[in-house]
Amino acid sequence: MDTSFQELKKKEAVNLCDGKRLGKVCDVVFSYPEGRLLGIVVPGGKGLRWGKADLFIELKNVTKIGVDVVLVEIRSALKPEKKARGKWDPPPPEPVPPPRADRRDYGEYE
Repeated sequence: MDTSFQELKKKEAVNLCDGKRLGKVCDVVFSYPEGRLLGIVVPGGKGLRWGKADLFIELKNVTKIGVDVVLVEIRSALKPEKKARGKWDPPPPEPVPPPRADRRDYGEYE
């Protein structure tokens, strides 16, 4: 099945591993001298996209190009949890020193 870029950029990319919608295809990448298709590009973030990089998906990760969706399989490493801005983590409590031998226990005074 042949697909033009005009048709491809209307399709949304969906990750099969976690079911997340990655966004609509915004670009394709070719190698210049050979003219081979290397992969597709989807936007990195939603909305204004400030500070977000576009996501390049290699052609080997594209599982199927359907009528209205492009299925991709991206297995990424676990991302560390993001901390909320403005939150401060208190330092860990200091260890309690062991009781000194020259002091008596309070139980001995009763």
